[in-house]
Formats: sequence, structure tokens, C-alpha cells
Amino acid sequence: MTHSEKVKEILGRVRQIEIRTRRLVNDSLAGQYHSVFKGRGMDFDEVREYVPGDEVRSIDWNVTARAGRPYVKKHTEERELTILLAVDVSASGNFGSGTRSKREVAAELASALAFSAIRNSDKVGLILFSDQIEQYIPPKKGRQHVLRVIREVLFFEPERRGTDIARALNFVNLVTTRRAVVFLISDFQAGDGDGPVANLRRALALANRRHDLVAMHIRDPHEAGLPEVGTLVIEDAETGEVLEIDTVDARVRQRYAEIAGARLNALRRAFRGEGVDTLELDTRESFVPALLGFFKNRERRMR
Repeated sequence: MTHSEKVKEILGRVRQIEIRTRRLVNDSLAGQYHSVFKGRGMDFDEVREYVPGDEVRSIDWNVTARAGRPYVKKHTEERELTILLAVDVSASGNFGSGTRSKREVAAELASALAFSAIRNSDKVGLILFSDQIEQYIPPKKGRQHVLRVIREVLFFEPERRGTDIARALNFVNLVTTRRAVVFLISDFQAGDGDGPVANLRRALALANRRHDLVAMHIRDPHEAGLPEVGTLVIEDAETGEVLEIDTVDARVRQRYAEIAGARLNALRRAFRGEGVDTLELDTRESFVPALLGFFKNRERRMR
């Protein structure tokens, strides 16, 4: 494939995602997003003449002195937010037992969140991570910026294959001092035997205190259980370790399911323990119903 053909393919994929997700945002997500993620402060709006019932504390004494009659400052709720998409681009994200890989699901999800944000006049930034920080795009507004975000999530080629979520969260705390909404998008797969939970809870706790942290867990059904298809040769995408597994043996399938279930339960306990909002998504299903349900549940809790 020539360079121009490669560029054309990339632009075509990005355009397809833009069309799908912008329609989704316009039809379903924008209102839910607006109601759930609110500003954290108040912006000055105008000065107007005092009327009975106004708070005395809101009087602008400088304007009052110049005008010879009382005026008050009027404020409105700060609406502009900073959205940070922290997306896992480690090697395990390339897996998908259906028509879409976990990374493709991550790109569509990031696109939907980004278009919802810019429709709300919010800034969007991107952090791509493996077991190191691969790329950081500072928060900005605008359609062209969002298209760049989608392109990078889909096609960025990381230098490393592993996963270090704690490092990504620590980086979030370094690059933004202002409170942000952080969407952590990952399959939460790690190459070490303890899975992604080891050394994670402290980073989750710190990031969730400083920011509004939402963990979006992208899972594939085949990661929870092995199909009975004979002998499988499996390579760990992040460590390169190769295993030969006899899936005909029911004990092997049961043990695999037990290990996968234990890892998932440990991860869920970590999120609950640190008060982190979580959304679990399946690569073989549309993320739209789950995302809308998440927004509605969160809005009810806020009320």
C-alpha cells in the first residue's frame, strides 16, 4: 500500500466514525452529557441595579460608589469543563473476537465523548498510554481537534506493548492542576500475574480526589471463558509468552474462567473501594445503551 493510499484509508476510517458518532451525539447523548457533567464554579456575567431581596454580599461597592445607587454582581454557573481521554493503546487492545477490536471500540467511545464535549463548549485532551506515556495532546476545542483525537486513538503506533494504568493516572495529575473529567478507557489487562489491580488503588484514589474520574472497561467475551475448540496456541499480546491450551479439557476451561473471574472481581472491588464510577462495555455489543444508562444513573445519583 502506497503512502497516499494509507492516508486515504486513515481519513476514510476517521470520517466513518465521525458520521456515526456525531449522529449519535445529536440524537441521544448531548442532552445527557450536558445534564451530568456540570461546571465546578461560577462565572461573572454582569452588573445590574440592586432590587429588594438581593444578597447584600453581592453588592459591587465600586460601581455603587460611582453610580450613587446600589448595584450587584450577577454570576452564572461555569459551564466549560476540561475533558481528558486517557486511552490504553497497549498490545492487548488489538484483540477482538467479533468484528471490532477493543481499540476500535475505544476510538468510537472516545469520539462520542469528544463530540459531546465540544457541543457543550468544553475542551478535550488526549493521553495515550501503554506502560509509558506514549502521547499527550493538550485540551482544545473544535471539530478538527476532535478528528485528530479520533485518528490518534485508532492509528497511533505505540513504542511499548505493556500496560501501566497507575502511571497514566499519575501523569493526569501532573499535566492538569484544574479539576477535569477524566475518562479512563482501557481493557485493564496487564502482563504480570497480579493483573492490573496491583499498585492501582493508590493512583485511583488520588486521581479521583483531584478529578472526576470515570473508568470505562472494554471487555471481550473470550477473555472471560475459553471456547471448546481443541488445542489452542495463545500468545500474550503484552509479554509475548506463548501457551498451548487443551480447551477440550473441562477442568482447563473452568480454571481459566476462575482466574479471569477473580481478576475482574478484584478490579471491581478496587473501583468500588475508591468510589470510582465505572462502565463495562462488550466489544460485541453497541456501547450506546450502556453509555446512556450510565449517564441516567449518574444523573439520578447527583439529584
